[in-house]
Amino acid sequence: MAVIALAGGLGAPGVTTTAMALLLTWPLETGHRVVLAECDPDGGAILPGALQGTLSNSHGMRNLALAGRQNQLGEAFWRQLVDVTDAGTRDRLVLPGLYDPAHASSMGPVWDQLAHLFAGVEEHQHDVLVDLGRRGAFGPSGVLAQRADVVLVVARNTLRSLQSAEVRLTALQEQVGNAPEIGLLLVDRGSFSKEEVQKHLKTDVVATLPWRPAEAAVLSDGASQPRKFESSEFMRAARTTTEKVLAMVATRRARLGPPGQSGRAVAGAR
Repeated sequence: MAVIALAGGLGAPGVTTTAMALLLTWPLETGHRVVLAECDPDGGAILPGALQGTLSNSHGMRNLALAGRQNQLGEAFWRQLVDVTDAGTRDRLVLPGLYDPAHASSMGPVWDQLAHLFAGVEEHQHDVLVDLGRRGAFGPSGVLAQRADVVLVVARNTLRSLQSAEVRLTALQEQVGNAPEIGLLLVDRGSFSKEEVQKHLKTDVVATLPWRPAEAAVLSDGASQPRKFESSEFMRAARTTTEKVLAMVATRRARLGPPGQSGRAVAGAR
């Protein structure tokens, strides 16, 4: 199983929307789960967005700060997860992010514990998608990128977004070395081709998602699903992306072995 971190840059490239698309299309065998952890220090978007405020702020990342200080992160983690499946199968789960960026200061020591926990969770046949937002791949929360299998930088193929991605890719490569696999995930909103982007940024474009505002709004803002949403071009592209990401994980594992260390904080996995 795998730990996948997604990061962005300037220009709202769509990190959380992309992460939600991967969550809903991630291939699962019987008994396996996928968890999307919203670890953006600038605050989470899923509770007021995709979940349309149907849950209070009683669930989420902030509650893990106290649990971490009390060495109870593992048990607390599972209580904070929200099931996003219609059937209530609890195999596609979300850890909502901070609802106030001011709370990020209390998370300092917890990021490292979460990195260990995610490494332990994946040993229990669970994949973890980590939404790091615009700046979460750096600073205290950057440990989540350092210990992932794969880091995907999400960018639109516009000049503004690609310039921002270039800066972040350089910083990421300096920060994490060649421990995780690093790739680009493009949102096809501009004029630059995949080949042009790869050549200029010297980074593989793992996949390209089509620019489909109506489908994206379902995942970003909880909008009503358009007709045939599940089989739409957008969601088909997301499914293809998951296959390519898992191939990256296999490459990484063959090269280095599993990330991090087995999580002591994984107590309560179920």
